[in-house]
Amino acid sequence: MGKTSSREWTRIYLIYGMDQWQTFVFLLCQAVLFSVLSILYLLYFNDISHTFQSLLSIASVPCSAARFAAGFMGSVTALSALCLFYAAANFFYSAVPLHSEMAQHIVDTVNDWPTVRQVLDLGCCGRGILLNAVAARLKKEGSSGRVIGLSGQNKTELAATLRAAKVEGVEEYVTCRTGDATTLPFLDDSFDAVVSGTFVHTVGWGHAADVAAAERGRVVAEVVRVLKEGGVGVVWDLVHVPEYVRRLQEMKMEDIRMSERVTAFMVSSHVVSFRKPTHHVHGPPEVRLDWRFC
Repeated sequence: MGKTSSREWTRIYLIYGMDQWQTFVFLLCQAVLFSVLSILYLLYFNDISHTFQSLLSIASVPCSAARFAAGFMGSVTALSALCLFYAAANFFYSAVPLHSEMAQHIVDTVNDWPTVRQVLDLGCCGRGILLNAVAARLKKEGSSGRVIGLSGQNKTELAATLRAAKVEGVEEYVTCRTGDATTLPFLDDSFDAVVSGTFVHTVGWGHAADVAAAERGRVVAEVVRVLKEGGVGVVWDLVHVPEYVRRLQEMKMEDIRMSERVTAFMVSSHVVSFRKPTHHVHGPPEVRLDWRFC
């Protein structure tokens, strides 16, 4: 996977911004707060130790124990500041530079772009970073194909996605629409490729674990259903990717591959790719597998 230069990161951020920026700001503010507390602990350590000694004298705790308690609290505060700074940095990196790098990795996973005519970006998260990466590849190949971005009911976010596509110069290759990922509004065998970035794990949020897992399984089944025979699916997601691999194995998909672990948003993530097999059945009666219910 190629690295993105800092200039490209800046351009990406200016075009797409950052989803859930409130989380980044919250983590950064907490990190600054704990840093200030750590400095105060260092400057007024003796006073704080005396305060601890006064509080613990009721229980006849030795003076050395009070100083240890004060030092321990100061150390925990300093370590908390470092962890929060790291979390804020990782969140920013995951939302902008890493998302762009993974989008390029996903695009590169699909080898036969000259033959691709219809692509689905499931979730089109990140305001269209992956969506526009696919569109840029179609444009580079001189293809007449299109990429459809499917998202939830947030039409404001879709408008931002279309504006980003216009800035990137690929608006003629992009279509956006809303829909339910567990019952995709497309016919069987509609797409040459289906891609998705950090979306499937959000399906089923707020439900019990087994219900959410079943919902994610339905999304995987829907991805397979709308793929053409011989089509390629590539999904980058958080935490649950081994679960998708098992589901794809149950559905007899071919060339299933899972990438090495990549830390994104402070958790593990992987890319899983697969190919929908081509079945040639000769002689009557023709038997076709219903991908929705396997």
